[in-house]
Amino acid sequence: MRSIEDILGLAPVIPVLIIEDLAQAVPLGRALVAGGLPVLEITLRTPVAMDCIERMAGEIEGAVVGAGTVINPQMRRAAAAVGAQFCVSPGLIEGETAGGQAPLLPGVATATELIAGIAAGFTCFKLFPANVVGGVGALKAFASPFQQARFCPTGGVSAENARDYLALPNVVCVGGSWVAPADVVRAGDWGRITALAAEASGLGR
Repeated sequence: MRSIEDILGLAPVIPVLIIEDLAQAVPLGRALVAGGLPVLEITLRTPVAMDCIERMAGEIEGAVVGAGTVINPQMRRAAAAVGAQFCVSPGLIEGETAGGQAPLLPGVATATELIAGIAAGFTCFKLFPANVVGGVGALKAFASPFQQARFCPTGGVSAENARDYLALPNVVCVGGSWVAPADVVRAGDWGRITALAAEASGLGR
């Protein structure tokens, strides 16, 4: 079982995916992995999300498939049961810890939440929504008082500003949806998805 630290270090960008059509899940995931983005966050915002996780985890070689928008322990357990290798939450979930069958990346927006997360044993956090809570400036401010914390900023991160985040020493990777635009996914243009993923995978070099 990989730790959340190991998972975040696999690629500079984690695609944040809202999948409406189960039939698109595997080809979308394969296109992203082919472009160099093996870590896939499937948000639990659609009726087919859990089925997508199960199918992608079972059928896509090289993929590390996780569940996003996990907001309670029951969702975390359900995601792990269908094969999720990690979970991402928009906030801290009371009573949940970092380890377990599906390691958790909790969201924080303030210093108070960071203190609570560190007290609960977390060292890696999702800064969310990054563009609203201070973005690069907030992460620079967090660096000195929270030297043990590492971040995956998500929310408003794009191809245009991803490098600014990735240049920070306390940022391991970023999360974003720009690598899988909804219209491109609906069109089934998997070659375009692979090209976008390849551009994103090069951001960490």
